[in-house]
Amino acid sequence: MQTRPLHFRHMRIKNKLSLLIASIVAITFTIALIVQQYAFSVYDEQLYQKSSTVLHLSSSVIEQELQRIEQLSFNIITDAQIQTHLRTIADSESEYDMLIQRQRLADRLLYYVGSEPSLHSIHIIDAHGKRQNLGRVIPISENKISSMLIQAGEGSGQERWTYPDASDPALILTRDIRSYSGTLFDLERIGTIFIRIDMDRLVHQFTSQEGDLMMISGHDVIYPRLPQVNPAEIPSSFFKNDNHGYFIREWEGKSYFTAYRKSAETGWTYINITPFNEIFKRVLFIKSLVIYVFIFIFAVAILWGVRFSRSLTKPIENLMARMKLAEKGNFAEANVLPPDKEPPSRDELGLLQRTFRLMVERINVLITENYSSQLLIKETEFKALQAQINPHFLYNTLDSINWMAKVNKQAQISEMVQALAFLLRNSINLKESLLTLEEELEIVKNYITIQKIRFGDRLSFHLELESVDLQRRIPKLTLQPLLENAIHYALEPSIHPCHIAVRGLTDQDLFILVVEDDGPGMDNDTLERLRQNDMQTNGNGIGLLNIDERIKYAFGDQYGITIDSTPGTGTRIQIIIPNEVEESSYVQSSSGR
Repeated sequence: MQTRPLHFRHMRIKNKLSLLIASIVAITFTIALIVQQYAFSVYDEQLYQKSSTVLHLSSSVIEQELQRIEQLSFNIITDAQIQTHLRTIADSESEYDMLIQRQRLADRLLYYVGSEPSLHSIHIIDAHGKRQNLGRVIPISENKISSMLIQAGEGSGQERWTYPDASDPALILTRDIRSYSGTLFDLERIGTIFIRIDMDRLVHQFTSQEGDLMMISGHDVIYPRLPQVNPAEIPSSFFKNDNHGYFIREWEGKSYFTAYRKSAETGWTYINITPFNEIFKRVLFIKSLVIYVFIFIFAVAILWGVRFSRSLTKPIENLMARMKLAEKGNFAEANVLPPDKEPPSRDELGLLQRTFRLMVERINVLITENYSSQLLIKETEFKALQAQINPHFLYNTLDSINWMAKVNKQAQISEMVQALAFLLRNSINLKESLLTLEEELEIVKNYITIQKIRFGDRLSFHLELESVDLQRRIPKLTLQPLLENAIHYALEPSIHPCHIAVRGLTDQDLFILVVEDDGPGMDNDTLERLRQNDMQTNGNGIGLLNIDERIKYAFGDQYGITIDSTPGTGTRIQIIIPNEVEESSYVQSSSGR
């Protein structure tokens, strides 16, 4: 009882996958075939209903057209001019007068003949038996005319129908013309009208070309003249009810789909007979095509499943071989990719292979390089201890120099040493990346103190900021490098005094720090190099691009610095940061004026 489950359990994965894919496709094919047969059966029924509905619509349209022609005949026989001409002919004894009236009658009938394309011709027989023929006239036998006159007389002014025969394919509407004038209705017979209707044109205009439409009255064929099936061969048992329906019948070895409708107005029966194979030829082709397509899909799915399963199992087999090499301690060979082997894919199996190779590589590195790595670490630690400088020793040295300068009454040296010590402390301290503007200005003031001692009265520095602005936060070492640039490019090349100012401006949501000088300015090439950070500043080497990036990192890409310079006028640098402090009292500080 457990043979088959165990056999399946120990099957290779690619065989399991192939079997699984084949089973899924087979089940899908079976379900789709069942659904397809059901769908086609529903479709067949819908097709029968639709064909029957189309026949009903066609017959309704044809009946409406015939009713319109009936109304046309009524309009003709009640036309005042036609009534006048026919009464005059009936009462006249002069051949000349009758000839004139008949000519006028023909002229009036031309209006009606031209207005209706589905008419063959219109004929009027006056009280003296003379016919007026207009349209596409064909000879009509006297016997047929006599029969139609009798039918018209029996109708007493109502329409009567004469069905097509071998001599005339037209359906003929016949009715007497009775006399009336104003409110005087004597209803004397003054003529008879025959209207020949072109049934071929009428039917083809309002019905589709598929199938054969028949119009019958009992066993008399109204349309067409030569029907595809003899109505007498259709048993009455096929008609399910008196109104409408459909059935399938074989005639002469062929199946026909037949839909019928009986008119409540005329009593005529409309029958649409369509060869069954013509309707279902495409359906049968689609049924066969679906089966062939499913067989093709089944074969392709099996082949694809075998290939797909092999693509999954082959990397696993390769990985197992590498694991066996690693198990034996051969890590170097287990990590080597064969020359003819493609790089691993990016799916889960490829990731597993790359992870295994990386693991083997790391194990091999740990085994072969562990000792040398430890030696390198020790050597690095020793060199780091040798290169380490104690900041307290440097500060103590500067304090000693400051004390000696004060003892020897060297005020400038003392002031310079104190400023230098402050700058060194702030440069080494990396704890804070953002400072208040007040703290940044302390660095600036100490830097200016050193430069004032160096350049004396040639350096004039002005600081114009409001007190509330001192609490704004900016990146550390933002102003000092800009002042260093101003001294380097504006003060050092010139022998004249140089004015450098730092001002604060507020523009809606922006706060702008302006660093400007009245030095010689810069040409376009130097200005562009500064903007692109191709030139380094003196001292700590912090360039404009570095300052701009730190501002953008701290506040956003819409902030940063801009630089403008005009040769002979000076340079102006703007530091743009968010405006987060309201304006208050104004503070002005100047040095060395």
